[in-house]
Amino acid sequence: MRASLVILASVLVAGSAGAQSQQVRRGDIPKWATSSPLLPVPESVSGAVFIRRQDLEIHLGEKGQAQYLGYRVKILQSSALPLGNIAIGWNPMAGAPIVHAIKLYRDGQVIDVLKNTSFEILRREDQLEAAKLDGTLTAVLRVPDLRVGDELEVDLTTFTSDPTLGHQEAGFLTLPPSPAAGRYHLGLSWDQGATPNFKMTADMNAAMVKSERAIDFRFDNPAIVSPPKDAPARYQWLRAVEYTDFADWASLSRHFAPLYAKATTLGAGSPVKREASRIAAAHMQPMERASAALKLVQQDVRYIYVGLNGGNLTPASAEETWQRRYGDCKGKTALLLALLTELGIEAEPVLVNSSGADDGLDQRLPIPHFFDHVLVRAHIDGKAYWLDGTLPPVALPGVRPVFPVNWSLPLTSSGAGLEKLAWQPATTPEEVHLFEIDARSGFDKPARIISTKIIRGIKGLQEQTQFSSITTAQLLDAFRQNAIGDTWQAIDDVKWRYDQTAQASILTISGTGAVNWDDDGNGEKSLALPGGGFSPPERRARAQDQNRDAPFYAKPEYTCHVTTVLLPSSTQAKQWSSKPSFDTRIFGRNYHRAWELRDGAIRMVRGSRVEQPEIEAAAAQRDNARIAAFDNSMGWISFDPLGQKAAVGNGEKVPTTYDFDWTANDVPCVSPPNISSNKAAASGH
Repeated sequence: MRASLVILASVLVAGSAGAQSQQVRRGDIPKWATSSPLLPVPESVSGAVFIRRQDLEIHLGEKGQAQYLGYRVKILQSSALPLGNIAIGWNPMAGAPIVHAIKLYRDGQVIDVLKNTSFEILRREDQLEAAKLDGTLTAVLRVPDLRVGDELEVDLTTFTSDPTLGHQEAGFLTLPPSPAAGRYHLGLSWDQGATPNFKMTADMNAAMVKSERAIDFRFDNPAIVSPPKDAPARYQWLRAVEYTDFADWASLSRHFAPLYAKATTLGAGSPVKREASRIAAAHMQPMERASAALKLVQQDVRYIYVGLNGGNLTPASAEETWQRRYGDCKGKTALLLALLTELGIEAEPVLVNSSGADDGLDQRLPIPHFFDHVLVRAHIDGKAYWLDGTLPPVALPGVRPVFPVNWSLPLTSSGAGLEKLAWQPATTPEEVHLFEIDARSGFDKPARIISTKIIRGIKGLQEQTQFSSITTAQLLDAFRQNAIGDTWQAIDDVKWRYDQTAQASILTISGTGAVNWDDDGNGEKSLALPGGGFSPPERRARAQDQNRDAPFYAKPEYTCHVTTVLLPSSTQAKQWSSKPSFDTRIFGRNYHRAWELRDGAIRMVRGSRVEQPEIEAAAAQRDNARIAAFDNSMGWISFDPLGQKAAVGNGEKVPTTYDFDWTANDVPCVSPPNISSNKAAASGH
């Protein structure tokens, strides 16, 4: 469970256990909660609101977690009036929320909002438009006649309890880095004998007040804290308190493993067994069988998140998922594990964070909510492969997850610790852009143009989902309607396919367009090639009050642009020149550009790859001094009828867009490995 001190118009808390409850209740503030004294409103205050008090307290008890939220806020601007739209979300299995009071304070008067206004219950448990079944109900109340200058006071308690966790509770509390001015209170308390493990950032430790069964944190007008600019995500973990009943990651692994063991158990006459037998009969090799099982789960079981009846963390059984032909990542994983077990392939479920927010996870306490996805890791022919049943049916088993994963937690009966997925520079570009210009008819004639995009990874799979659902005619019409303009005068054909071997979406557009040759006088011409240049990297610098020793981070990526120009047939090779080739490594990124003129065509390749996502502050300072020498020239080619400037490339061999397989795993888009940062700097590139 995550709780954050910030005024919101809605308080959404979900859980699953206990008796059904579909109404908002009235009641007193719980004994374990305290309402902070009010902070006087200063004579001069800026912002939309002033927080006279805000209390957020969590209590850990035998029935789960209870969260008390109380606040009194002065409305200073009309932009804050939406705070009067109060929404409370809850799962009825956890118990209905208790509203203690909603009041308005105006000119010495106290107005009891609940006297004449009540909550409206919205039934939202079937969110099929979002492929989600979670049982959530929402109670909505709109505070009438709320005005600028009023003070709005709200006190309520909500409940969560997940049967999957049993009596093991976990979560974290945070104070936002840039809160409105005012008084804030965070608290965590627990029943006798139920002390959780807790851990906090240094700034929270300095503010902690500890008693026998509680810890509290109080702030008046907390300062704005900013994580170091361009630092890795782990440096953004500020003003946070973690708590958990799990002793370590291995105990969390042991806790969840039996749930998947149970979910993958099949009966003697199970239809899942029959599917496994069919796959075994059709395929002999383990990898072929694993791929077939994965495709079955991806293609024949549609994705719907299932959080009903304790399904937030508990997987539906393999047989149930197959019978109803829908499931979330947990149900699909259970089904895939059951199939692989029947096929004699060793595999286990593995928890991951698919959003890329797991940097520094090894420094956190074992909290299930840090994970948002579960995958299958299969062991085939001595290698580990990752299988994701929620992806489109073109996604194959891979040596790494499709998502950017740094840490994973295998679920095993003996208990496994966090495992680091070692990062390595990509060997294959995520994006390759090919652009072919056939200008053989002359400078003043339209050129034949072929543009091809090769996209891998999540973006490629998103394109597969988008483009596979429309017809060829619809695709052609869409590009004719939207793409004709500066580049394209006419689009003759649009072709798309997904190459499973390359795991890439491939889109090719062909047509004609004007080539914008610059007239440089005396018969000279020049053209800036698409994708030919780099913008200079930004200087790495931080404000005085930030951690200047923190490393600098760049999101890993690898892109490649390849342009081929078939030159006007009336010209000669000696009349052509280009901007220089270069190879540079700076701020952990490789910049590469190479040229060649051969067989009547100028070929250019330009690649950029992050080879070191984190660089130390000292290295960044050294590279700051190199920015001035960075070659940020566009990819110009030039024609001189007198042939006085002939020079294309430095002797490199560069393929054209059409005589090389750019979907291959190893393409010539980066500098040779023997080109170091120092060599590149010394050569002036």
